This record gives sequence, structure tokens and C-alpha cells, in this order.
Amino acid sequence: MVFTKTRPTPVSIGERRKPEPGGRPGYLRVDTVHQGDLDGVKGVYHINLVDEVTQWEVVGAVERISENYLEPLLRRLLKQFPFRILGFHSDNGSEFINHSVAEMLNKLLIEQTKSRPRKSNDNGLVESKNGGVIRRHMGFDHIASEHAEPINAFYEEHFNPYLNYHRPCAVAELRKDGKGKTVRTYKWYATPWEILRQLPGLGGCLTGDLTVEQIENLAGADSDTGAATKMRKAKQKLFAGFEQRRIA
Repeated sequence: MVFTKTRPTPVSIGERRKPEPGGRPGYLRVDTVHQGDLDGVKGVYHINLVDEVTQWEVVGAVERISENYLEPLLRRLLKQFPFRILGFHSDNGSEFINHSVAEMLNKLLIEQTKSRPRKSNDNGLVESKNGGVIRRHMGFDHIASEHAEPINAFYEEHFNPYLNYHRPCAVAELRKDGKGKTVRTYKWYATPWEILRQLPGLGGCLTGDLTVEQIENLAGADSDTGAATKMRKAKQKLFAGFEQRRIA
């Protein structure tokens, strides 16, 4: 008897390689976080987009990860970045590796790449943000998919501005040791806006008519403590709405 192993079907969408931003903003790492099941019913999905260089982070929520739901949300999220998007890197999940998303990115002149086999660190940045940001604030309990739009409103109005203007991130400093291995050290903590602001040629990276002064005004509209307090109150109101719907 002769046994033939099943051959995987090659998918031509997206190039399988690690992005090389070269110090430029606009190269996103993208991943999905599922908010659990309850009695066989799927919960809401969080879509997390993180810029590799500045750690600028935009989070959204969607009822389902089918193309009809995901493409409009991705367009909405991409518009929240203050700089031009040049790259879109995800794992090999079908929610991102499909013709609908590929066509949208192609129209926007955004390069699409996907993770390589046995290279778990290819999307490590966004995966660390999944736990340190989304799970920390949204938890692990089931949240019904019907709450996707209120969650999106909370993200866009309170959460994403807090993350990018008021929440410091650890900035890695890379160096080679005696054996040629790359070592990361963390000596600088800064908000994504502070990281973006110190990049050379920033004015040429911004979208449309947006200026550095306009972003400065957004960042300075509230203190770090004030923004965190408002974000927490909005989150408490959001979760109270979840409880009311469960009781009803």
C-alpha cells in the first residue's frame, strides 16, 4: 500500500516574511483577541493593531470575524492612525488572509505580509499587547457579540487616546553581545506620541492635513491622570451596560 500525505494548499495572499520598517512609522502588527464562548455562543472579537516602531495602538471590536464585518472595521481603525500606513502584518488566520482584506489593502497601497513558520516572534509585539492591554482591561469573561458597537465607541473616544497620549510603553534598545546575539534592554519609557514625536521627518509621515501642532493639542488636552480617570469611568459605565443586558 502507498500512503500520500495531504499537501497543503498554497495561499498567494500576503508575503511570508518579517517586515522591515527601517525606523519608519506605519508598519502595523495585527492580531485578534476572542472574548470567550458561553453555552456555545461566540463572544465579541477585539482587533488589535500596533505600530512596530512607535507602539501606536488602535483597538476595535467586531461581532464576527467574517469578511462582511471585518473589512468595515479595519477601514475605521486605519483612519485613527495619525500617520500613513505602509505595512500590515498578521498571522496566517483566514480573518486577515483573504481576498477581501487583500483587495482593500491593495487599494490603500498598503503592503501585506504574514508570519513565517516556526518564527513565533514574528508577531510578538501585538501578542504582548493582547495580554498587557486588552486582557488587562477587558478581562477573560464572555462578552456577548451584540456589545461590539458600544465597545468600539469606548475604544475610539476614551481607550485609544489614553493608550497613545498618556500610557507609557517600554522602548527596547537593541545591541549585539559577544556572540552576535541581539539583546534587548529597556532604559526609556514613553508614550507612543512621545516616541513618534522624536522621529526625524515626522511632518512628512502624517496623514492628510494633520500637523504636529494639532496632535500636540490633542495630547495636551488632558493630564495623564485625568485621562486615565475618565477612561476608567467610561469603562465602568460600559461594563455596567453589559450587566444590565444580562439581567434583562
